[in-house]
Amino acid sequence: MDVLTPDQLPDAARLLAAGQMVAVPTPRWYMLCARAADPSATNTVFRAKQRPAAKPLLFLLDCPGTAEALFDLSDDARLLARGLWPGDLALRLPWKPGVEPIAAVGSPALVGCPDGVLGQLVLLAGEPLAAAVCSISTPAAGDQDRPALTADHVTGFDRITGAGIAAVVDGGICPHGRHMTIVDCPAGVAARLEREGTVHARAVEAALAPVGGSHVG
Repeated sequence: MDVLTPDQLPDAARLLAAGQMVAVPTPRWYMLCARAADPSATNTVFRAKQRPAAKPLLFLLDCPGTAEALFDLSDDARLLARGLWPGDLALRLPWKPGVEPIAAVGSPALVGCPDGVLGQLVLLAGEPLAAAVCSISTPAAGDQDRPALTADHVTGFDRITGAGIAAVVDGGICPHGRHMTIVDCPAGVAARLEREGTVHARAVEAALAPVGGSHVG
């Protein structure tokens, strides 16, 4: 497994384009990433994590405009994207009629637009990525199977699991160690806070404030 610096993100993007899996730092923890449209690559993520196929991966976009093209966005979803993307907010979104859902990310899809190193990598990749925390998934996870917070943790995960990670982008220690905040955004229905994480619930409320009747259920 190669260890790259953030300055070497173009090398990471080339590995992704070749169907490889790359580990990338976020403020929360390191994420395993692959091309979302490549079933062989996304299957590598599922196998590495021992993740059930029924537990879809996170779908990462470069900008809110890409979400407009692929998903049926409610007014609340647009406000949340405008106020809190790029960042640590994930929106659960229904696909637009006529758009073929990507199997690895499911339907509705859990969609993020990341900032930082991961956001730069999505831009360099030039297409959506699928991602999941660098750790063993439940129910296979044991008490010692915790998300990777350093590049050394990623190396240990790769060695123990035989995951086949092509490279890790070493961004130092990930300080938060918490999940993303998730908001469910069905088409034509008020948004609902599904899980609070690194984005505070009050920040979600503030993003929705411009619409008088909008609220998080």
